Amino acid sequence: MHVVTSLPYETRADEHFWIPMSDGVRLAARVWRPLSSERSPVPAVLEYIPYRRRDLTAVRDSMHHPYIAGHGYACVRVDLRGTGDSEGVLVDEYLEREQQDAEEVLAWLAEQPWCDGRTGMLGLSWGAFAALQVAARRPPSLGAIAISSFTDDRYGDDFHYMGGCLLSDNLAEAGTMFAYGTCPPDPAVVGDGWRQMWLERLEATEPWVLEWLRHQRRDSYWRHASVCEDYASVACPVLASSGWADGYSNAVFRVLEHLDVPRKGLVGPWSHRYPHMGYPGPAIGYLQEVVRWFDHWLKGVDNGVDDEAVLWAWMQDSVPPSTSYEERPGRWVREDSWPSPRIEETAFPLAAHRIAAPGEQPGSQALSLQSPLTVGQFAGKWASYNAPPDLPYDQREEDGGSMVFDSETLSEPVEILGAAVAELEVSVDQPVAMIAARLSDVRPDGAATRVTYGLLNLTHRDGDEDPRPLVPGERYRVRVTLNGVAQAFPAGHRIRLSLSTSYWPLAWPPPRPVLLTVHPEGSSLLLPVRPAREDEGSDPEPFGGPEATQEIATSRREMPEHRWTVHRDLVDTRSSLEIVKDGGILHFEDIDLDVGRRAYEYYDSVAADFTSPRGRSTWTMRFARGDWSTRTETHTSMECTEDEFRVYATLDAYEGEERIFSRQWRESLPRDLL
Repeated sequence: MHVVTSLPYETRADEHFWIPMSDGVRLAARVWRPLSSERSPVPAVLEYIPYRRRDLTAVRDSMHHPYIAGHGYACVRVDLRGTGDSEGVLVDEYLEREQQDAEEVLAWLAEQPWCDGRTGMLGLSWGAFAALQVAARRPPSLGAIAISSFTDDRYGDDFHYMGGCLLSDNLAEAGTMFAYGTCPPDPAVVGDGWRQMWLERLEATEPWVLEWLRHQRRDSYWRHASVCEDYASVACPVLASSGWADGYSNAVFRVLEHLDVPRKGLVGPWSHRYPHMGYPGPAIGYLQEVVRWFDHWLKGVDNGVDDEAVLWAWMQDSVPPSTSYEERPGRWVREDSWPSPRIEETAFPLAAHRIAAPGEQPGSQALSLQSPLTVGQFAGKWASYNAPPDLPYDQREEDGGSMVFDSETLSEPVEILGAAVAELEVSVDQPVAMIAARLSDVRPDGAATRVTYGLLNLTHRDGDEDPRPLVPGERYRVRVTLNGVAQAFPAGHRIRLSLSTSYWPLAWPPPRPVLLTVHPEGSSLLLPVRPAREDEGSDPEPFGGPEATQEIATSRREMPEHRWTVHRDLVDTRSSLEIVKDGGILHFEDIDLDVGRRAYEYYDSVAADFTSPRGRSTWTMRFARGDWSTRTETHTSMECTEDEFRVYATLDAYEGEERIFSRQWRESLPRDLL
């Protein structure tokens, strides 16, 4: 990444100020803005997240907020209420109060003497969710947003549920917010009242996984703040981006299709990161694109962003399977509209363990399978962070417990862009069942690289609002939609569709083992085949190299540790996945603060016992300066029977070595056709 030291505007940073809310709560903020904004006001750009502006996101913030400010904006980072140094409590994600606060923040910013009354929002993940959700509320000052790694559908396309299946990240991300939401404010900012603010947060906390498990189907809880419920509510231009290794690539396609505003989509090979920090590479000059976007829509600069391709996507070349990549070879391809009339949805009939050619007769022999619980141990994370390496490994071991359909060896390359679909005619022997469908690139030596996948809880076959049990033995026509992707399959390779009846620990398995029967005569694989453009290769490189400002100074007190380990014990037949993400101790030089983060996840199961899966998420958060030190330890575990999920959680908070708060939760929640 190129570190930029000279920018069009000289800037200043106001490290802390308060923004008052209508109910008396004050939100903590910092701003980077041009010195000249005192006499020549500029648009304000807000990033609004719960991840602690002075420490947990301070390094990242220092790389992009000063950069955008140096191009003539007031960049503002605000901690959500109940997080960082902001007052109040945070008890769940995307609540009405959170969005009201955002509207009030934007109104306050628009009235500041250094702001010209126009505002934008940007963000990654929660910040992108917030920007899109607030855009749907149409605050008068909001002129444009730039969002990365987001969803418009809180139930159907987030880390909670996928195709009506319960994701293990529902537990893992609840564990993350259990840890982040119980951290103390900084006494250097809030003063002697820090302890009372901390205790207020601790007292108000409940593990969010409990609420998320109370809503196992699409209901009003999930419809709230899901922009897919009313795309017409968004009235400002949207720059949307994500990565193929992320869990959030699908929303880019949906907002391009359904929003009726100026919009642009970028999807690269990246994991859950901003594109200028994209990994796997290549990263791009995303901040330059953000500045161009805001320059046009907030400043009225005629720079052509409103007359460019709607979608730029990184067409990935074939690679051997690996849990981590430095770079993904490929090329940028463009589409001038989405859905693209150039994409041909091509149906490939299924035969006996074979993907037939288009137009060929499907098979007639029914195929049956009952997958072992170990299918899924090499699935990687729902949303990759590439730390520790968390991408799917060679799929051959997974395919041993799956129903596999292979194409003939390709005589010429095939490229796809969009969502593949497995259209299946199936029957099962249980009232609750799931299908995991994987699409792989099979190399001449047999190595199989997963390209994309999708899940479907068959009780949700007709929708997520009103799932219905299956009748054993009855045939059903279902569609399993796989995550969107851009992938090139070379000549000499094969395309593989793999089906399994479990995918643990990425998704929670059904209550009992399921015998799945696929009837090929009613089944096919639909691929979004993209023919090359006649002018392909003549486009100039669409993006410059990544740029950013110099990150703030930090040093290591303790080194990080990362592990991702699969265990198989052949004595008690227990299989497990252990994940360690320990950031060590990082010292922030500018505020003389030591910060430690350690996350531990553990998922296990025993043989074919579908009531044996367990998940655990344990976090330790540490903050220290001089003789002031705090520590929180949070633990959440989840188990199941055939009829219910059982959650156990603990929270312990320490000032120095004295435990000042301790609480336990134990709750059972009925399984709702999961």
